[in-house]
Amino acid sequence: MHISNVRLVNYRNFANTRFVFSMGINTIIGENGSGKTNLFRAIRLLLDNSMRRSAMRLEEKDFHRGLGEWRGHWIIISLEFDNVSQDEAIQALFLHGTGNLESTSVKKATYNLIFRPKVTVRAELSQLVRGDADGLANILTNLTIDDYETVITGKSSANFNDPNAYKALVGDFENIQFPSELNPPDIGGRVPSILSLNNEISFTFVQALRDVVSDFHNNRTNPLLTLLKSKSGEINQCEFSPIVTQVSALNSAIEALSDVAQVRADISKTINDTVGDAYSPTSLSIKSDLPDEAEQLFQSLKLFVSESDDGHEGAIHDMSLGGANLIYLTLKLLDFNYQKKNHTIANFLLIEEPEAHIHTHIQKSLFDKLNYSSTQVIYSTHSSHISEVSNVKNVNVIGKINGRCEAFQPATGLLDDQIGCVQRYLDAVRSNLLFAKSVVLVEGDAEEILIPILIKKVMGISLDELGVSLVNIRSTGFANVAVLFHNDRIRKRCSIITDTDEIFFDISEVAGDTEAVKSAKKKAKGSRESGITRKSAIDTLCNGNPWLAPFYAPHTFEVDFIAAGNSCKFVAILNNVYTQPSTIATSKAELESVDMATYGKRALTMAATSGKGWFAILLGKVVDHHTVIPDYIIDAIFFAHGIMSNSVVFNILSYRLTKIVEQLGAWQVYVDTTTGQTEKWYADCRADLSLRKTAITEFNLELKEFQTGRLDFNQIRAAMMNRLPDDKINPILARI
Repeated sequence: MHISNVRLVNYRNFANTRFVFSMGINTIIGENGSGKTNLFRAIRLLLDNSMRRSAMRLEEKDFHRGLGEWRGHWIIISLEFDNVSQDEAIQALFLHGTGNLESTSVKKATYNLIFRPKVTVRAELSQLVRGDADGLANILTNLTIDDYETVITGKSSANFNDPNAYKALVGDFENIQFPSELNPPDIGGRVPSILSLNNEISFTFVQALRDVVSDFHNNRTNPLLTLLKSKSGEINQCEFSPIVTQVSALNSAIEALSDVAQVRADISKTINDTVGDAYSPTSLSIKSDLPDEAEQLFQSLKLFVSESDDGHEGAIHDMSLGGANLIYLTLKLLDFNYQKKNHTIANFLLIEEPEAHIHTHIQKSLFDKLNYSSTQVIYSTHSSHISEVSNVKNVNVIGKINGRCEAFQPATGLLDDQIGCVQRYLDAVRSNLLFAKSVVLVEGDAEEILIPILIKKVMGISLDELGVSLVNIRSTGFANVAVLFHNDRIRKRCSIITDTDEIFFDISEVAGDTEAVKSAKKKAKGSRESGITRKSAIDTLCNGNPWLAPFYAPHTFEVDFIAAGNSCKFVAILNNVYTQPSTIATSKAELESVDMATYGKRALTMAATSGKGWFAILLGKVVDHHTVIPDYIIDAIFFAHGIMSNSVVFNILSYRLTKIVEQLGAWQVYVDTTTGQTEKWYADCRADLSLRKTAITEFNLELKEFQTGRLDFNQIRAAMMNRLPDDKINPILARI
């Protein structure tokens, strides 16, 4: 038996979300604050015996904040189980408790926690006339959390994720219409406490490894003590009796020590001398308090471990963080194994972010080996190393769509061959796309290296600040990964950047062409044909998909980077590529040519000479705020990011203004220190400086107005273009 679905409605940061799980190992991937811990808590409320029963009594803070007014709404946590055993005892449990009603033999079962207004409140709501806003307001105004109840049900048939089903069961708050049925059968029947499911399964929760040393010092959370307690019930009393005898004898021996007896006598005499016989204790002893019960003896036991080759064993607090975490995790897994031996219905192991301070190889090995038989394991993780070895068919990705946290299943609707391709591509680097808010896929090293630098140097913000992850596919096989981004799978924006490899020089055969020239022309022709085929396939893949969009470099990155207006950057690194002065001079002339065939060939030759990756690193060193970002790159970033917030625009413009002021200061110093120019030259320069200073001052005031909301984006964009028309950010602003 395993959990096949978890449905959360109005619970914490989940408005309406469904998680899908399989037997075996499952992975939950999500950024900080996405709700991984909340999901685990929801499951634990229904299955974890170690949680206090009072935890099932939810609070105001447990309602989804997006509701606004929580009063009157329900919180629903619903678990669905699949592959329920046909064993007679198990069938009896589910038929009477949580099994579906349609059959006398249970294969699926449901188990629900419903937090709802008490029956008196539901009765009041049911009596409202449709559209009676005042009546609804009167009921809700006086409603408190004490007017709510927690109900555990089974045999439910409702799809709680269906908004229409929710309205039918709970009510339509917008149109003010509430059901007359106060206990609809669709939510299932109450489960008798005697049939509590969590008494019939083994369930272990391993919390995030944050401060395990303190857990070892706390008797309630000490995993070693938990293990020893569970084993103490199996100790043969005949075996334990000699230990008790020895402890009792040791206590007596300690008490009989002459120094102990002398101190006891001195204490008695001092009290008597101080307050007199009437007020002195009737008796006083000094006794050894060594426990002679198994549980108390076990509490005194400590774990000592050696991490070094010298054989020294230290306490847990002496270990490295990673070592202590690994020991803690090991003990929790052993505890699970002890539990598992005593249960046959189902075994569940929830592990929250096990990667903290643990080496990447251990992370992967741990995940790979936690394949217990008849056990469902559910991980949550931030680790790309764990996600790399996760089966994509058993992955849930938590992401935010329009401010709401939702769960995505990346493999939904994919064929086995497609899933296999995705699995092969998602190594530790590329699997970052599963954690990303949005994604840009690129085909090579040049784009991977330079695009983040371009965005940071030109716009003053990083891709990380924009929530965009750049992933290098290292080929043109975009479809192998891009299929993940779809309405049925991961609903996050993904841009594809690739070259169409259009020909930028004459490839006609000419008599006298050398073999090298013939080869270059043949290669260019083949690249164009491949580019046409690739573009057609990508366009087809993206057609009708709101989460996926292609952006094409007309030729190839290096050529189009010069075409955008960056030939000076190539010239700036000539000395790093060539050593011969004649070659450098020829290359400079070619790069500064207006003919694409001329500068394009030179750009590609330079990249080939250095190697594309290293050449991109060289270019990255000379990128500055004067660099022009090609339009297709800007468009790809903006599509992935989505609507650009005013705060981001403000940060970009503030950065540009800082750079403009720095440049103006440098120009002022140059004018002031330059000699030998004409009077007109000095006058023109100072006039230009004065105009620019005025423009900067005026724009700075307008930027502050934009920050406070008194100017909108269109107005600040117009102000920038008007005050500082030659700044390189203006073409970018025009594309927002």
